[in-house]
Amino acid sequence: MRSEVIFLVEEAPEGGWVARCLGESIFTEGDTIDQVKESARDAVKCHFEDADQPAVIRFQGVPHQGPS
Repeated sequence: MRSEVIFLVEEAPEGGWVARCLGESIFTEGDTIDQVKESARDAVKCHFEDADQPAVIRFQGVPHQGPS
């Protein structure tokens, strides 16, 4: 079992967000940060067998969403 997977999250040139998994062939997109994170979680569930599901999914490059 993998302990974790890491996604690099970037703003897409055409709008929205893309997430690319480092070390795995997983790529997803969404209109919002929350959508791209949820899509990435779903993609991980589909990509790995039940016994190989990573314990942690990390997102790098996500901008701070708190008050300015």
